Amino acid sequence: MKVILFEDVPGWGEEGDIIEVKRGYARNYLLPRGLAVICTKASLAVLKERQKAIEKRKAEKRELSRSNKEKIEAMDLQIKVSVGENGKLYGSVSNAVLADELLKAGINIERKRIEIAEHALKALGQYTAKVRLYEDEVAVLKFSVVDAKASETPAAGEEPAAAGETPETDEAGAAEADQPETAAEAPIEKDGE
Repeated sequence: MKVILFEDVPGWGEEGDIIEVKRGYARNYLLPRGLAVICTKASLAVLKERQKAIEKRKAEKRELSRSNKEKIEAMDLQIKVSVGENGKLYGSVSNAVLADELLKAGINIERKRIEIAEHALKALGQYTAKVRLYEDEVAVLKFSVVDAKASETPAAGEEPAAAGETPETDEAGAAEADQPETAAEAPIEKDGE
């Protein structure tokens, strides 16, 4: 059965394409959802009227794709993860994690369009992933998986402060800290006790 797509359908085509599909797929999926119409003389006339608008949207998608490709190839993402003592990750880095990181950078890409060679990464290191954009456009994303704790450690020569302790505190300061600062904080003594 020939149908005209009114929206992009992954794996089948884009808006305005005339494709051949099985009757059941057309009747049960494409037509009820408004993704396509049966190819008739009337629907072809409607398609001709919409052709300029369709071409304009395709040009916008191509431009956005080129822009996203430049941004993706210019960035060097750092994915911070928790790591065990033996150097293995707790969990893994997948295409969903990369899609979230790209979204934080302002680039909205479906996770299905991001291809990692090993599907999910379970070790620290430098990696690349292919990001399929509009039409045949493909960007290469460079990223590194780093230990979240290692990136938070203080600079060389500095000692981390203990919890609740400030670096300027000395013995005299510690003695003063034990004393209440105001009368409101001092314990109340009752008469005769």
